Amino acid sequence: MTQLSSLTLHMCDSRDTTAHNAFELVTVFIVNELKANNSLTQVNIADNPMSDTRVEALTEALKVNNTLTELDLSSNHISERGGEALAEALNVNNTLTKLHLGRNVVCDRGGEALAEALKVNNTLTQLDLSSNAIYDRGGEALAEALKVNSILTKLDLSMNQISDRGGEALAEALKVNNTLTKLDLSRNQISDRGGEALAEALKVNNTLTKLGLSSNAISDREVEALAEALKLNNTLTQLHLEWNRITERGGEALAEALKVNKTLTHLHLGWNQIRDGGGEALAKALKVNHSISQLHITDNYISERGGEALAEALKVNNTLTHLDLARNRISDRGSEALAEALKHVWDVTTMKNLDECNAYVKRQEGVITHEENSENFKQGITDSNPRCKTTYLNTV
Repeated sequence: MTQLSSLTLHMCDSRDTTAHNAFELVTVFIVNELKANNSLTQVNIADNPMSDTRVEALTEALKVNNTLTELDLSSNHISERGGEALAEALNVNNTLTKLHLGRNVVCDRGGEALAEALKVNNTLTQLDLSSNAIYDRGGEALAEALKVNSILTKLDLSMNQISDRGGEALAEALKVNNTLTKLDLSRNQISDRGGEALAEALKVNNTLTKLGLSSNAISDREVEALAEALKLNNTLTQLHLEWNRITERGGEALAEALKVNKTLTHLHLGWNQIRDGGGEALAKALKVNHSISQLHITDNYISERGGEALAEALKVNNTLTHLDLARNRISDRGSEALAEALKHVWDVTTMKNLDECNAYVKRQEGVITHEENSENFKQGITDSNPRCKTTYLNTV
C-alpha cells in the first residue's frame, strides 16, 4: 500500500459549522498519521481554524514523529498557548526543518518560548513568524537565541511591532551568528537606532545574504550607515528598503557604496523620494558597478533628468537585467532616451551580456509606447531567442 507523504488541507469557509466539525475529524486523522506514519514529510494546514487545543494535540504527535520536515500552520487561530506548545515540541523533535506560523497571534510570550526552543533545537532551518503581534520583548528573545543557534538560516519577522530596541538586539546577534542567511524585518517600526545598529552588524557579519527593511521608518541617516556597511560587506546580495523615508541624500550614499560593493545583486528602493539627484547618482554607479542585476526604484519622483542619466548608464552597464522605473515622472524625452539606450545595448552588448533577456520600455499611462514607435528595436527583440527572460524598464 502506498503511504501518504504530503498532506494539504484548506477550509473554504471557516464560519461553516459542518466544516468545523469535519476539520475536527481531520485534525484527529493528522495527529494519528504523524504518530504512526513513517513516510509523511509535509503537512500544510494553513488557513484553517487551528485552535490552540488542536495545536496542542498536534504538538504531542510532533514529539514522537521522526519523518515530518515541513509544517505550515499559517493563518490559523494560534495564540501564545499554541506557540508555547509548538516550542515544547521543537525541544525534542529532530526532523522538522521548516515551520510556517505567519499570520497568527503567538505574541511575545509565544515568541519567547520558540526562542528558547531554538537554543536547543538542531534541525529547524526556516522559521516564519510574520504578522504575529511580536514586539521588542519577543524580538530580543529571538536575538538571544540567534547568538547560540547554529542551524537556522531563514527568519521571517515581517509585519510585527519590533522597534529600535528589538532591532538593536537582532543586530548584536548578527555580529556573532554565522548561519542565518535571510532576515526579514519589513513592516516593523525600526528607525534610527535600529537601522544604524543593523548597519554596524553588516560590517562584520559574513553569512547574511538577504535583509528586508521595507516599510519601517528608515531615513537618510540610517541609509548612509547602511551604505558605509555595504562598502565593507561581501556577502549581502539582496537589500530591501522600499516604503521608507529615503531622499536624494540616501540615494546618493547608496550610489557611492555601489561603486565599490561587488556582491549586492538586488537593490529595492521603491516608494521613496530619491528624485533626480538620487537617480543620477545611481546612474553613475551603474557605469562602474558589475554586480547589480536588479534595481527597483519605483515611485521615486524621478523625472526626465534622472531618466536620461539612467539611459546613459545602460549603454555601458552589462550586468543589469531588470530596472523598474514604474510610477515616476519620466517624460517622453526621458523614455525615448531609455529606448535608444536599450537599442544600443541590444546591438552592442548582444544577448550574452543581457543574460539572453529581452528588453523593452513601456509607458502604460503616456502618449507613446516604444515597442510600437521603435520598429527596428521591436524587430530585434522579436527575432531573439523566444525562451529569453524579460527585462522590464517600466516608466509608468
